[in-house]
Amino acid sequence: MILLVSALFASAAVATPSATPAAARAVVQRYYAAIDRRDYRTAYRLWDRGGQASRQSYAQFVRGFADTRHTRIITGAPTRPEGAAGSTYIRVPVTVRATLKNGTGQVFAGSYTLRHVNDVDGATPEQRQWHIDSASLRRR
Repeated sequence: MILLVSALFASAAVATPSATPAAARAVVQRYYAAIDRRDYRTAYRLWDRGGQASRQSYAQFVRGFADTRHTRIITGAPTRPEGAAGSTYIRVPVTVRATLKNGTGQVFAGSYTLRHVNDVDGATPEQRQWHIDSASLRRR
C-alpha cells in the first residue's frame, strides 16, 4: 500500500495541470481558434520556441493562412505521453476542415506532436506547458 501511494504522489508531481493530455489537446484547439480570429501572433507562439518550431518566420506563417476564411477542428484522443531528455512529448490526432475565402472546402488529417519541458531545475513555467513541436497533416 505504501508503494502504491508513493507511486501516485510521484505521478501527480510529474503531471502538472498544464502537462496533462487534456491540456495538450486544448493547445491544438486554441491554435485553430486563434487562426479563426486571425490572431496569428497567438497561434504562432503556440509553436515551441516562440514559433521557431514551425520552421517559418512569422510573416511566412501569416501568409500561409492568407486564403483561409474559417477552420473547424476535430481532435482525437491524445497518445500516451513519452519522455525524452528532460521533455515529454504527446501526439494529438486531428481532422481539420478549412473553408477558403473563395468558398472551397479542404480537409486535412494527421496529428500534432506537442512538447513540454519536465519540471527540472531552471525550467520556466512557460517551458513546462505544452507547445506544438511538429505537425503531420495530409490533404484528403
